Amino acid sequence: MRVMHKQQSRQRISQNFLCFVFLLVNIFVTKGQQCYSTGNFTNSSSYGSHRNFILSSLVSNASENGGFTTATFGQDPDTVYALALCRGDTSSKSCADCVNATAQHIMNNCPNQKEAYSWEGGGRDPFCFFDNIWESLMERMVKKVSTGTCMPKFATDEANFTNFQKIYTVMQCTPDISQSDCESCLQRSVADYQNCCHGKQGGVVMRPNCFFRWDLYPFYNETFCPSLLPSPGPTDSKDSRGIASVAIAITVVATVIFAAIVAFTCVFLRKRIKIKQNRRKQERNVDAIDAVESLQLDFGTIRVATNNFAIENKLGRGGFGEVYKGRLPSGQDIAVKRLSKNSGQGEQEFKNEVVLVAKLQHRNLVRILGFCFEGNERLLIYEFVSNSSLDNYIFDPLKRSLLNWETRYKIIGGIARGILYLHEDSRLRIIHRDLKASNILLDGDMNPKVSDFGMARLFDIDQTQGDTSRIVGTFGYMAPEYVTRGNFSVKSDVFSFGVIILEIISGQKNTFFCHEDEPEDLLTYAWKNWMEGTALNLIDPVLKVGSSREILRCIHIGLLCVQENVANRPTMATVCLLLSSSSLSLPIPSKPPFFMQNTMEMQSNSEFNIFDPSKSSSVQFTVNEASTSELDPR
Repeated sequence: MRVMHKQQSRQRISQNFLCFVFLLVNIFVTKGQQCYSTGNFTNSSSYGSHRNFILSSLVSNASENGGFTTATFGQDPDTVYALALCRGDTSSKSCADCVNATAQHIMNNCPNQKEAYSWEGGGRDPFCFFDNIWESLMERMVKKVSTGTCMPKFATDEANFTNFQKIYTVMQCTPDISQSDCESCLQRSVADYQNCCHGKQGGVVMRPNCFFRWDLYPFYNETFCPSLLPSPGPTDSKDSRGIASVAIAITVVATVIFAAIVAFTCVFLRKRIKIKQNRRKQERNVDAIDAVESLQLDFGTIRVATNNFAIENKLGRGGFGEVYKGRLPSGQDIAVKRLSKNSGQGEQEFKNEVVLVAKLQHRNLVRILGFCFEGNERLLIYEFVSNSSLDNYIFDPLKRSLLNWETRYKIIGGIARGILYLHEDSRLRIIHRDLKASNILLDGDMNPKVSDFGMARLFDIDQTQGDTSRIVGTFGYMAPEYVTRGNFSVKSDVFSFGVIILEIISGQKNTFFCHEDEPEDLLTYAWKNWMEGTALNLIDPVLKVGSSREILRCIHIGLLCVQENVANRPTMATVCLLLSSSSLSLPIPSKPPFFMQNTMEMQSNSEFNIFDPSKSSSVQFTVNEASTSELDPR
């Protein structure tokens, strides 16, 4: 509250008001009071009566106007100016009590001064009596600690300062001192705090035998020392005993009934869940049986379709057996792979694997139509792809002229989408590990179809782990980390795909093609020309130069795929994105591994075991044997 003479300047009013607000925000209560010597008056004068009147009017005005009011009363030279301010979170009644008490303080302590301010407070509201609340809490705590209410020589407590604010405190003494010494130690600590730090928020005082801290937030574990409820006193009333007995009986009966209901509900739900699980299991078994029956074909039917596997129907030999062309009674052409007979895989396991792989369907994958299992005979029936394999076109001097750049670009994109499906979009995660031109089949519209995926599981070869000591694949297409250490991943397939891109663009095999009468592997030749700025030398001469920009971009992508560092190779998702969008910039590729020297060394050291030089009985390689897969259900 501020009372002043008319001659007080407005600048000084503003400065003192801001100072007042600042103190109010940062300190809850402080005994701030000042009587200025700018002028005096007598109580019987007009100025004295005016002052008494205006102070009394501030009480109602402040409480009714949101806690702030100004007033002017009287004529010059006895005009009196006053303002009052309550904290924003103070109730109307609390504000009125505080303003009334503060006005009385001004009249008592500055009885004749024309200018004064005070905000010490009055009445009984906690905003005005923070000190009283604080001191009362400290006194209560000292008694509580010394008596050991919660635990010996330790206690916590709190007191409401406002509806939204509390004072929290904790006190403790060492257990070896007496009750009176504990009280004395804590009382001295409280007094020391008041003398040094009154008006500050929070504080800590530490002595050799006692500890004291308070603050305006709960800084201690409130659940450590729970409130102790007073126990009810003894009673001899028969009515009370009867009521208690009835209450106990009702509680016991209700508890038993509730427990029975819960138990019954649990049993019922478990039984219902089990019934549903059994029903679903039966449905899955029925579905599995139906799937097997729909895919299983009679051996006699396949033998008739292939004319008893006649030599004239033989399409070739793959890694796991010979492939024959056949025609079913319905007129549908099929390709039949006759698997080797030396596998120890059981019939049911083989059937399950076929059903699993047959569910993988994509326009760029060769479809498995069915299977046959009879004795030692195990047959896989595929859709017949009319235009044979990619290697029969791009490596043939005459046929490769049939593949213009638009067709080759479509083939590259289709292969990429098929591999992406195996890596990320199918219900199984499959790593092919034998991607090569001969495993890419072409249908009547020259759409590519990846073949021989999932064959490892079907043939019962333990090649599904991330590391293997038996390398299955084809030299020139295998990633260096797979050849040298047996490590494979989706990036191994990316490497093989990069080699296929360069083969499609150049029309040359990846190993031992001749350029200017010098044998050289494809990756070495491609990298050398890329670094020398003559990458156009890699393009198949039968292609028209009109598409050179798109071809150069594909060479760039191919070199990114065959980088020696596995981490630098893109994923198939990135490859598909780069192929479909010419606006995306491409990173600079790093060098690929050079296979010419490695391959020649391997051929000249056919008895050398790269995994253990001390064992030189045989090389742990199966060259051009089979495609293998890593199948993890999604």
